[in-house]
This record gives sequence, C-alpha cells and structure tokens, in this order.
Amino acid sequence: MADSEAKRLHVTFVDGTEGAVELDAFLKDAAVESTVFGPLRDEAYFGLVGISLGAVRWPNGADLAPDAMYDQIREHGRWVVGPG
Repeated sequence: MADSEAKRLHVTFVDGTEGAVELDAFLKDAAVESTVFGPLRDEAYFGLVGISLGAVRWPNGADLAPDAMYDQIREHGRWVVGPG
C-alpha cells in the first residue's frame, strides 16, 4: 500500500514481516532529480508502485533492494531511505 503524499509504503513479506518504507527524505534530495527516482516525487507516479520479481518497482524501472528493506524492517519496523 502506498501513501503517495507522505512518500511512504507499507510492505508485507511472505514470512509475515511487515513495516514501513519511508522515502520522503530521499526523494527531497536535489541529487535525485536527474535519476530514475526523480519521477517518484510526483504523487500520482509514486502511486504506480508494484511488485516485480519480489522487488518494489515502478514502471520506469526504479526499484528498491528487497534484502536491505527486509533487514531494516525486521530490525527497526521501518526502513528510512536517506539521501546520498
């Protein structure tokens, strides 16, 4: 489930582990503008998120590393993706 305004996802893994992925700070970083993640700043585009081969992915190919996501959520209940 995507909260496009807050740039947050709620994910559930096959083993039942679940939590939030927070992308707001990452997407506000100016360095993101000219990357594959730039379009995710748009609320409508952010909402086009899906799952492809076990990874969170957007239509333009932007994706998030499922292993890093899982580890952070399992340990902290959320993954705050930071700038840089």
